[in-house]
Amino acid sequence: MRTTGILLVVVVAVMYAISTSATRCGDSMGHQLWHTTVDDGWEPIVNINDEHIQELGGWAVSEFNKHVNCTVKFNKVLSGRQKLVSDVNYELIIDVTHFGGEDGNYKAELYEQELTKKGQLLSFTKVK
Repeated sequence: MRTTGILLVVVVAVMYAISTSATRCGDSMGHQLWHTTVDDGWEPIVNINDEHIQELGGWAVSEFNKHVNCTVKFNKVLSGRQKLVSDVNYELIIDVTHFGGEDGNYKAELYEQELTKKGQLLSFTKVK
């Protein structure tokens, strides 16, 4: 009976390790959460070089790096759109550099509470 209990614990531990493995470098994190159009309340970000927008892009990259087996370096936010509700939702296209020096673009979807400026990264998807 004791052997069965230990075996069960080992099986559960292995299953957990497999299901929570980190994302590989270059993989996407999260899912496409919004399939929206401008009619859904989204509007382009007029000043993409705004300091806050660029900070959000850098923050999204650092959050992504916490969940992958490599590090990508933030270069700049290339474009984006926002949806103003009680708080703000953003979709940003971000230029990054991978460890090997290869550049790539990612789409970050994030949510920011207006009062606290606390953000949540919803997805980070490689743009093909």
